[in-house]
Amino acid sequence: MASMFSLPSPRMLFAVFLTIAISAAGGGAASALGLPAAWLMGGALAVTVAAMLGVPVSMPDGLRNVVFVLIGMSMGASVAPDSLTLLASWPISLAALALELVIIVAITGWMLTKVFKLDPGTAYLSSFPGHLSFVMGIAATGVGNARQIVIIQVIRILMLTIAVPVGAVFLPIEHFDPPVATAFLNPLQLALLAVGCVVTGLLFIRLKVPAGMVLGAMAAATAAKLGGFYTEAMPGPLVIITFILTGAMIGSRFVGITRSEFVAAAKGGLIATGMTVGIVTLVTLGVSQLVDMPFGQLWLGLSPGALEGMGALGIALGYDTAFIAAHHVVRLLMLSFAIPVVVWWVKRRERLPPP
Repeated sequence: MASMFSLPSPRMLFAVFLTIAISAAGGGAASALGLPAAWLMGGALAVTVAAMLGVPVSMPDGLRNVVFVLIGMSMGASVAPDSLTLLASWPISLAALALELVIIVAITGWMLTKVFKLDPGTAYLSSFPGHLSFVMGIAATGVGNARQIVIIQVIRILMLTIAVPVGAVFLPIEHFDPPVATAFLNPLQLALLAVGCVVTGLLFIRLKVPAGMVLGAMAAATAAKLGGFYTEAMPGPLVIITFILTGAMIGSRFVGITRSEFVAAAKGGLIATGMTVGIVTLVTLGVSQLVDMPFGQLWLGLSPGALEGMGALGIALGYDTAFIAAHHVVRLLMLSFAIPVVVWWVKRRERLPPP
């Protein structure tokens, strides 16, 4: 019983503080260079490099849940007041999202099988753009090579987190400074909002909603804002802390992956992610001709990155987080149905005699 309440070891605490410090340093450097979403992108890249160099970085599950709540709170507080007026144009982008997912899985799965000679299970589970926990759960049952799958998937998440801010600098992608707030949530409001977000997040987890803690926290924060319980913004320093912690969380996913394993799977992962970025960009260009929204906002909504990363980027770049979150929820639901179907097809294919 005593072990349930044991304090973390000094080594663990040192690793956590070191991880956060590395993320903060990377974010600060990117901010000094004037990059968009600097605290998030710079932190993620710095912690990734540190993890690959063998630095003892760590983000325990308890701290990850804190990050999820902070992201959900920030996304809810950043929801644009006119979000509901954009609903009429969402069916176009949602239809494009469904088409995009089919193209990504089909083309990247084929490429990983034919070019890099991965077995079909590894290739197609690596090609799914999202729902990493579900994908890894299936891989754990013996479908594909779990280590290769996680490397390719984590490369995808990291590259997408970096691609958007870099694209905002070098490409004609609009990004906006978040609205300048004049009033901020006070400590009591923050505490009450956090409690509501945690409770709703736990409820979503119990209901087995994908990304339950993030979506639950955002749902609570959004409902409270639209319900008139608060109009103030999140304090600026807390938003920066959220970005630093999110960057640390993304980068720490490389812990435990050796350099030899990374090199073996990285080429296929980089090419697959590059193909995914290209497909997303082309689909977004098509949708942008039919929908009057910022290209970058559409790109983030259609981008198959992690919800927490894309949501944080949406906040940093001044986009409508309700639009982004809604599309990522729909993507996860689509994948929930698509992944079992493709796995069944892969298993059936493996049982067939060679031609």
